[in-house]
Amino acid sequence: MRTSTRRSRRPGWRGTAVAGLAGLGVGEVVAAAGGTSLIDTVGRAAVDWSPRPAVERAVELFGSRDKAAIRIGVGVAAIGAASALAGLPASVRAPAVATLSAATAALALRRPPRSWATTIAAAASSAVATAVGLRRAPASVRSEVTTALVAGGALLAARALLARRHRQHRRIIEGAAQSRQTSAMPDDGAEPLPGLTPVITPIDDFYVTDVNLGAPLIDPGQWRLAVTGLVARPHQLSLTELCSQADEFDAVMVCIHNPVGGHRVGNGRWLGVPLRAVLERADPAVRATTLVTRAVDGFTASLPVQPLRSGEWSGYVAIGLNGKPLPAAHGFPARVFVPGIYGQYTGVKWLTELELVAGPHTDYWSPRGWPHAPAWITPHARIDIPANEARADRSVTIAGVAWAPPHGVGGVEVRSDDRPWQSADLACALAPSSWRRWRTTLDLAAGVHTIQARALSLSGEWQDGSMRPSFPLGASGWHAITIYVSQ
Repeated sequence: MRTSTRRSRRPGWRGTAVAGLAGLGVGEVVAAAGGTSLIDTVGRAAVDWSPRPAVERAVELFGSRDKAAIRIGVGVAAIGAASALAGLPASVRAPAVATLSAATAALALRRPPRSWATTIAAAASSAVATAVGLRRAPASVRSEVTTALVAGGALLAARALLARRHRQHRRIIEGAAQSRQTSAMPDDGAEPLPGLTPVITPIDDFYVTDVNLGAPLIDPGQWRLAVTGLVARPHQLSLTELCSQADEFDAVMVCIHNPVGGHRVGNGRWLGVPLRAVLERADPAVRATTLVTRAVDGFTASLPVQPLRSGEWSGYVAIGLNGKPLPAAHGFPARVFVPGIYGQYTGVKWLTELELVAGPHTDYWSPRGWPHAPAWITPHARIDIPANEARADRSVTIAGVAWAPPHGVGGVEVRSDDRPWQSADLACALAPSSWRRWRTTLDLAAGVHTIQARALSLSGEWQDGSMRPSFPLGASGWHAITIYVSQ
């Protein structure tokens, strides 16, 4: 009697890739229904655990597109992982799936706010990927294409659902009442020049840099700012209470990754409550030396208490920007801002707690090799016009912006081809912590010229001309452009 054995066949690379895509699509839909993203959760973990040199290289390589690059990388990795699971022998596939599901769920629960939607999404993603990959024989090309299209549609639907949630949240933010009338945008008296940066950076042009791939959606009616720790009077503040105590101030904010001449910098008219007033109300204990600013996701940045209490540092709980509530990407409903300190150290966005503690506190950045103490912004001048490698007439206008918070800009000098420096004309100063626009005219001979600019602070500090990368204290050097002067 002839017997036959039926061998199970694992799906090929195309089938396993489709299985991974299907799992990813279902996972994103489940997470989006709860207002989160499985891809963003895993992406944040990848950023947290990546070595600092790798993160620095990614920032340098992708710039403002770094978050999109991370999402693409996570998607490709997720499809690959699910594909590998689907292709495993049946005896080890189930334990491997359980392990992956548990690991991804742990990512969702590793920091507040705890997201059960992402936890369920992780399990659903692994289960669907495995179920699709369990077919004992390879599927037809037609069925694979159909599954891939459905999975791709699920990914698009998830992004659309999240986008809708964010639009609804923007409407909530726009409707958040502010108890005081904000003033009109300021004018520094500078002559309008095409290409010259505005004195106040429009919100849509204000740089956004953080380790989160997406802004948390916070209900302003339920949100409270808790002041806790070593204080005599712990208390909570609502957004309405903060609005009633807030004042406007003009200040420039600079990312520590901003290169010489870069645009990861913005000048805004902020609305905020002085940290000094918040601390005085809480009455910190004498042994409270550190203020820990904590975000809703557990991210922390700490600041010394003494200079904030004495007024040496002008720190704020900021709740508005350019006459509007803070956008979600900029920290709605509140963020901490100390003008003069690089954005990485100045305090957290999506603020939920101010905790007073004794001794130093380990924050997000210090274990990653960055200095523990806040890094201060140094004087810097940027040339906005003409653009690098532009063609110009012999009499050429050079103009740009300069900043030196918290002391203020005292002067800007420009030179061509290592010739003597000459002073530029400064526009009116809005505030010491704000930037100032400047301009001058150079008479140049025909040919190729290198133009440089440098700034002087009111404290007497000149901009450092030595070239230095952003790590660990911010980039330094004189901004330089090349121009071609016609005959």
